[in-house]
Amino acid sequence: MTIGIPKETQSGETRAPMTPANVARLVKLGAQVEIEVGMGAGNGFTDAEFTTAGANVFHDRTGLLSAADLVLRVRKPPIAEVELLKKGCVHVSFLDPFHETELLHKLATRGVSTISMEMIPRMTRAQKMDALTSQANLAGYVAVILAAHHSSKIFPMMMTAAGTISPVRVFVIGAGVAGLQAIATAKRLGARVDAYDTRLVVEEQIKSLGARFLKIDIGETGQTKEGYAKPLTEEQLQKQREAMKKFCADSDVVITTAQVFGRQAPVIVTADMLATMKSGSVVVDLAIESGGNVEGAVLGEVTNRNGVKIVGLANLPGRVPVHASQVYSTNLTNFVEEFWNKEMKRFVLNLDDEIIKSCLVTHAGEICNPKLKEK
Repeated sequence: MTIGIPKETQSGETRAPMTPANVARLVKLGAQVEIEVGMGAGNGFTDAEFTTAGANVFHDRTGLLSAADLVLRVRKPPIAEVELLKKGCVHVSFLDPFHETELLHKLATRGVSTISMEMIPRMTRAQKMDALTSQANLAGYVAVILAAHHSSKIFPMMMTAAGTISPVRVFVIGAGVAGLQAIATAKRLGARVDAYDTRLVVEEQIKSLGARFLKIDIGETGQTKEGYAKPLTEEQLQKQREAMKKFCADSDVVITTAQVFGRQAPVIVTADMLATMKSGSVVVDLAIESGGNVEGAVLGEVTNRNGVKIVGLANLPGRVPVHASQVYSTNLTNFVEEFWNKEMKRFVLNLDDEIIKSCLVTHAGEICNPKLKEK
């Protein structure tokens, strides 16, 4: 079976879908691994290292895609490349499936079985394949590093002969994977950290990292079976904003991480709240790629509003591409190994498997995922 791994072509994407170490794992399974020349260059991996691991290096991208039985990549395929894919092949990548209806229809029409890495279920057996979690973990870390870079203050308390420097106050909104890592990183840098989440079940996790948990009574809340926070009503959002306004005003850094998969991110930090913040403060919006949590945040830019810096940079995991590629590559390899038939020496789609049922988006000429059919 041929596994094709093309180079990422989307502007600003620094991550690679595969590392030499994981290529070696795929080759050991009995796969013929073919990569595009320069696929790992952005992470310091040379073509020679991939060759040593057992891969064949291709200069012909069209030929690579056309011959592959299984295609592994980071980003969704450009629509123009769908016709290059072999009919009946399996394509695995991030897809943004709720916003790419045209792309999904083209993949289905082409006869491609498409796996969306965003839709890997949150269950014990699938943890090793959960790329959303692995990338969010890094995004939370990078958010704090960016905040420290743009802040006019140092994070830790310092007692000096010239006086005592107070620690910065960091307010993290949302305590999912990215939020918890942001809390942990800010604490390591010496900040005083407060955090809020609509899910009361995360209070213990927040406190275990040394942060204070902000409780706001906004009525009934909860989380989905996948562990994500449920969307709030507009009335609940307004109550939440009013309660958080004072915390924003008192904070030197605010980091927002609230996202709802498949939907536009809720606006949590309003212009009114930003107006209360001190000049020199920093706000980092981790949800900027899905609409943003911060009113007026600009995708791909760092803007300044009355002295408050608003960081709306995209693809934060891509700012630490070596480790982002390492963990994503491992997620992909674990996925392939889970469904690899050792006797046949090939990847087999088990349509009765709970993991495949959750993340298979197109198959047998149609969009097959129930969540997308309902859309």
